[in-house]
Amino acid sequence: MTGRADFTEEEWELVTGAPPLAGLIVATAQRGGTFRESLAMGKAYGEARKQHGQSELLDEITHARPKVEHKGVSSFEELKQHGLERIRAAVSLLEDRAAADEVDAYRGFVVTLAERVAAAHREDGVEVSEAERAAIEEIASAAGAATA
Repeated sequence: MTGRADFTEEEWELVTGAPPLAGLIVATAQRGGTFRESLAMGKAYGEARKQHGQSELLDEITHARPKVEHKGVSSFEELKQHGLERIRAAVSLLEDRAAADEVDAYRGFVVTLAERVAAAHREDGVEVSEAERAAIEEIASAAGAATA
């Protein structure tokens, strides 16, 4: 099993920082609902913690306080590109260090978190807006995961 000890500090920040960036990308894809979307991100972490023991890697990631690194971005497009690059880099690192099932669980967590954030607030009369759906698809693609 892969855990915190298998990574340098910088690598661990990359792995733990990518999921909240996915949530932030979705939260900023469409105006409104930021408070609810932030709560949804916290709930996604809580739900993943309830599945304790299924993946040591996810156990450690979800017990770490989510920290979003997005310094120097001044637009949604810059945030999205930065976030997608970080997600790709985190998954690539995990593919080198972790078992395939752990990588799949990580991918699933990233996409599920993004979906939960999108569904947290109805925008324009729909549960998930077109902009949020597009962001989720880009996140899933960056993570190498399939969307529902």
